[in-house]
Amino acid sequence: MQINITAIIKALPEKGEEMKALLLKLVEGSTKEVACIQYDLHQSAEEPNIFIFHEIWRDADSLAEHTQTEHFLEFVNDSSPLLAEPLTVYKTNRI
Repeated sequence: MQINITAIIKALPEKGEEMKALLLKLVEGSTKEVACIQYDLHQSAEEPNIFIFHEIWRDADSLAEHTQTEHFLEFVNDSSPLLAEPLTVYKTNRI
């Protein structure tokens, strides 16, 4: 069963552009994964330090594998000092 994810990332105000660069690198690696159906990155029009991912993965195992990829682990490590607060991740059902 497909897994839908919405992830919200809030960067420190002075780190927004640096975070954006890391996120774009994450998109590049993630969209190459075979099980990645959709991986859209958005930036808030009102608050440019807020980024939102809308993701669709083939299944739960594929999502678990994604979280162990080099590009994902690199993002987690490199983004940590740029975050204004912990990431918020929602698994959702499309209705």
